[in-house]
Amino acid sequence: LDDCAFPLLDDIVITDQAEVAFDGINWGLLIGSKPRGPGMERGDLIRENGPIFVGQGQALARAAADVRVLVVGNPANTNGLIAMSHGQKAGIPRDRFYAMTRLDQNRAQAQLAQKAGVKVSAVTNMAIWGNHSATQYPDAENARIEGRPAHDVIGHHAWLREEFIQIVQQRGAAVIDARGLSSAASAANAALDHIVSVESATPAGDFFSAGVYSDGSYGIDEGLMFSFPIRSDGQGGWEIVQDLELSDFARAKIKATEDELKEERAVIADLLG
Repeated sequence: LDDCAFPLLDDIVITDQAEVAFDGINWGLLIGSKPRGPGMERGDLIRENGPIFVGQGQALARAAADVRVLVVGNPANTNGLIAMSHGQKAGIPRDRFYAMTRLDQNRAQAQLAQKAGVKVSAVTNMAIWGNHSATQYPDAENARIEGRPAHDVIGHHAWLREEFIQIVQQRGAAVIDARGLSSAASAANAALDHIVSVESATPAGDFFSAGVYSDGSYGIDEGLMFSFPIRSDGQGGWEIVQDLELSDFARAKIKATEDELKEERAVIADLLG
C-alpha cells in the first residue's frame, strides 16, 4: 500500500481486534472467510464461516455508528445475512448491509460486450438475481446494449439462455482452474465499483446489482440476502427496481437460486441474531 503512493491513504492500522479495525469507519469490507477445502461440502463451509460473521456484525455495531458493510467473503449472501442480523440487533439499519454480486455483474457485462462487439460501457441494466454461486441468474432479458434490448443486438437467443448464463455462473471456477487461485484483482475492482455505485446517484434508467435484505419484492422470501437490481439516490439510500418484466424462464431460474439461499439460511438459523 505504501509503495502505491495513494494520495488519499492517510494511515494503516494492522490489528487482529475487530473493534479496533472497525473504529469509526464509514465502510467495512468483510473479505476474510475460510476457503473451501478438499472434501468439504458447501454446508460445511457455511457452518465454518458463520461464527466469524456473528462476531464481526457485533463488533461493527459497537465500533462504528455510521457504517455501510459489503460482505465479500464467501458464501457472501449468507455470511452477509449473519452479519446483518447481529449488526441490526445492535442498531445498524439492515439496509446498510450488502453482499457483493458486482463481480458477477461485471463478468456478465463483459461477456455481453464481447459477444456484441462493443465496449463494456455500452452494456447497462445488468441484473444479477439471487446467490453469489453457480445458481445465480444473470438476466440478459432485461439488459441493454447501446440502449437497445440485448436480445435485439445479440440475435443468438440460445446462446443468451444457455452458454452466457453458464459462463457467468461458472466463471469463478474457471478462474481457479486457470490460475490455481480464486479471483483477486477483479474481485477488488468489483468491491470498488460497488462502493462507487452506492455513493453515487444511479443514472436515470439504469441500475446495478447487489445482495440486499429481501423485502418480498418479486415474490422472493423475506429475510434472505438476495441479489436484486437496485438504484441508489447518492445520499446513502437505495431501492429495489420494481418494474422489470420476468419471463417464465427467468422466474424458474430465480426460484432455483432462491431455494438455494433458503437452504443456506436453514443451515445457519441458530447463528442469526
